[in-house]
Amino acid sequence: MLTLDRMCDETHAFVPCDYRIKWADGAWEREEARKLRRAVFCIEQGVFAGDDTDAIDAHAQPLVAVSQVGGQPDQVVGTVRIHTNPDGEEPGLWWGSRLAVHPAFRQQGKLGATLIRLAVSSAHARGASVFLAHVQGQNVPLFRRLHWRLLKEETLHGRPHALMQADLDHYPPCHDPLWGFSTQSVATSRSPA
Repeated sequence: MLTLDRMCDETHAFVPCDYRIKWADGAWEREEARKLRRAVFCIEQGVFAGDDTDAIDAHAQPLVAVSQVGGQPDQVVGTVRIHTNPDGEEPGLWWGSRLAVHPAFRQQGKLGATLIRLAVSSAHARGASVFLAHVQGQNVPLFRRLHWRLLKEETLHGRPHALMQADLDHYPPCHDPLWGFSTQSVATSRSPA
């Protein structure tokens, strides 16, 4: 039997159960998204040395997955960015890049899939007729499950990638990306000791 005293002595890893996936609109969200990208692409994966910021960041729209505690924003746990060509060439062509989810949250609430969904759906609402991404090789199966097709295999930054295109028929336009979508953690059952 699990008593109140025993429950208080057990250490439980707190995992937020609610997440808001939205366009970043606050300075703290943008800064935390940049920190998360550096942690994933520079430190964890070693794709870039020191910083992954590039010229695209000047005109890209960052999206964030924010954990919610008590209904209030807590921590940026995922990010991706979307953009058109800055020179205005190829109207209707949108890109997604720098998809990153904090390692501790990769099994929570389908955050990567929901970030992808909002990225494509919000671009679709803004006139995207084609949405492309250079996807790291290990993530190709996820994108295929999400109705993306492989256009060609490539090597970028010395790593296998795939140029992929989203099937816009599976991504209805999202006209309110500042509100975005919400998702919840996958419930896990714990049996008392």
